[in-house]
Amino acid sequence: MRFTKMHGLGNDYVYVDCFEHTVDDPANLAIAVSDRHFGVGSDGLILVMPPAEEGHVRMRMFNADGSEAQMCGNGIRCVAKYAYDHGRAAANPMLVETAAGVKTIDLEIGRDRKVAAATVDMGKPILDPEAIPVLIRQAKAVDVSIKTASRALQMTCVSMGNPHAVIFVDDVAAVPLESLGPEIENNPMFPQRVNVHFVQVHSPTEVTMRTWERGSGVTLACGTGASAVCVAGALTHKTGRSVLAHLPGGDLRLQWRTGDDHVLMTGPATEVFTGEWTR
Repeated sequence: MRFTKMHGLGNDYVYVDCFEHTVDDPANLAIAVSDRHFGVGSDGLILVMPPAEEGHVRMRMFNADGSEAQMCGNGIRCVAKYAYDHGRAAANPMLVETAAGVKTIDLEIGRDRKVAAATVDMGKPILDPEAIPVLIRQAKAVDVSIKTASRALQMTCVSMGNPHAVIFVDDVAAVPLESLGPEIENNPMFPQRVNVHFVQVHSPTEVTMRTWERGSGVTLACGTGASAVCVAGALTHKTGRSVLAHLPGGDLRLQWRTGDDHVLMTGPATEVFTGEWTR
């Protein structure tokens, strides 16, 4: 089976072209290919598939632990790049079907006539606690207390088709992400687990964030997470509705529009190499 390694700001996945290949057990394949010592090495597996309904292409995304996720902001930019560059879809903007609905992607075409970057309409954030889901009694999960084994924290929860907990801190580099991340991810408050983001605000238009991704651990970038950070910043009045987010793998630009409440995310997409999986 042929695969392509791609990344968005270092958030890397193994991509399989399901216009050509059939993947019978994507969960176990995700576990195998994601291993950075005995596999290809990645944050998970993404299938690029023929559309089922009104889109131009469809994606399914599996974390490194084999669990299926609804959406991936960095991954969907790469799906659009793969589809355009490899002739699976020529539309611009492109409609990509996901488990979180159909997303519209505006493609930035480089001089080599390949996709260099993309802007994704991430849709409206979900703020209803029951729909995120997070088990609290408040109408919105803004500045909610959560206790870990070592400390009490304040978080704001947002779903961008997948659940996120955003925690603002004074010094994001000092956060023990490897210990706090899994504690919060698996907290009983989150019946579907949660993606965890620690955020340092530099100004109303600029933040730095670090991510513990549900099912994958520490990742260099998270597009849905950066979108959730933009929304959480505005809800808590720590930022405006447009921010530049610095992630370990690079920068994303986010805008939470006032007209329709949609979040726009802009960032690069990169193809690294192709290979043959023989196991």
